[in-house]
Amino acid sequence: MEIAYDGGNEMTWASSVSDDPELTEALSAAAVSIREGLRGRPPDLVIAFASEHHRAGYTNVARLLAAEFPGTRIVGCSAGGVIGGGEEVEHRPGVSLTAAALPGVSVDVIRIRNEELPGLDCSPREWRALVKGEDESRFEGRSEREEADEGEEDVEHFILFADPYSCDAERLIQGLDYAFPSSIKIGGIASGGQVTGYNVLFRDEEVFQEGAVLAVLKGKIECDAIVAQGCRPIGVPMTVTAGGNNVIRTLDGRPALLVLQEIFETLDPRDRELFRNSLFLGLLSRPYEEEYGPGDFLVRNLVGVDPSSGALMIGAVVKVGQIVQFHLRDAETSAQDLELLLDHYTTLPLSESVRGALLFSCLGRGMYLYGRPNHDTDLFREKLGNIPVGGFFANGEIGPIQGTTYIHGYTSAFGLFRPKG
Repeated sequence: MEIAYDGGNEMTWASSVSDDPELTEALSAAAVSIREGLRGRPPDLVIAFASEHHRAGYTNVARLLAAEFPGTRIVGCSAGGVIGGGEEVEHRPGVSLTAAALPGVSVDVIRIRNEELPGLDCSPREWRALVKGEDESRFEGRSEREEADEGEEDVEHFILFADPYSCDAERLIQGLDYAFPSSIKIGGIASGGQVTGYNVLFRDEEVFQEGAVLAVLKGKIECDAIVAQGCRPIGVPMTVTAGGNNVIRTLDGRPALLVLQEIFETLDPRDRELFRNSLFLGLLSRPYEEEYGPGDFLVRNLVGVDPSSGALMIGAVVKVGQIVQFHLRDAETSAQDLELLLDHYTTLPLSESVRGALLFSCLGRGMYLYGRPNHDTDLFREKLGNIPVGGFFANGEIGPIQGTTYIHGYTSAFGLFRPKG
């Protein structure tokens, strides 16, 4: 169990985990630890994750939690592995609970069906109406700027979870960025199930097999995001000079595949091996930024090549004029990247007021990447102290890069919560 205790009237977080194979016992044990961590204060929000080993009991999770924490808002999802109480539980049964007493903070938890999502060409008011559950008619006679000002004042931060098979999560987060540009959106894509209907989402006493659930936090709370993509650049930044959609034909006026082959020739034997198995492309997240560094690149997969034309296919849309750079990923680089980001965060005065954190890590990290458990949580505790951190291993991690929210792969995305002011 982890506790960040600030006094009877202050923001307080607690995190716990249980690997009991019996779901009821696991939830009960984790709930006891949470109550101890909050010193008897009722939580305003409980964030819950249950591993795939508990699938037979998924329909009971929300009901059991509602009985443990009457009147508390509950949000969460199924998980390929869970994180809590300073421990990462992988490849075995696990339940994680993270809870917060949030004075001065309004907490709402909403469910969104995919068919309810507005189009990306819709106005911000439609996205705000979706989140707030309000009729669009209330906005009649008001300017978009007035609505945006109200939205930014009212809605602070989002914690969101989406089913990978039934929800267009990319459209959801783009719409949220459009309507709430100053808000932090952090979360993950539900995991644990390999086919439609095997992942679940928790909202209060309800369990869903499709769509998305969002916790909306507003009031005296701030959230900072750290997204560790775990890559290092190779070669030099280049400009896309021909291409479109997900195809890059030329870089700096030369066939993209030829450029890639030339970079390979400059690498040492170890990096050549990584090149064959862990090669990615970084796209400058703000395409026309004049000053940028390695952490400003949004890392995406290379998905194919066309030897006849020398074109590359990637897992993202690119535009002519965009700056890109190739990247490699391995355990050492991932560890160094996270350490660098955490070190930078701890230099900021605001880091001293963090009371709780959520961690959404890729299923491809953890023991699979590092060969040992608890790497990212251990490093987090080493840098920030005994801050409660809970979360899960996700099918995709949601978090911002340079002010724009994306769904990532192979990353660790942290949301760090502190009182406002």
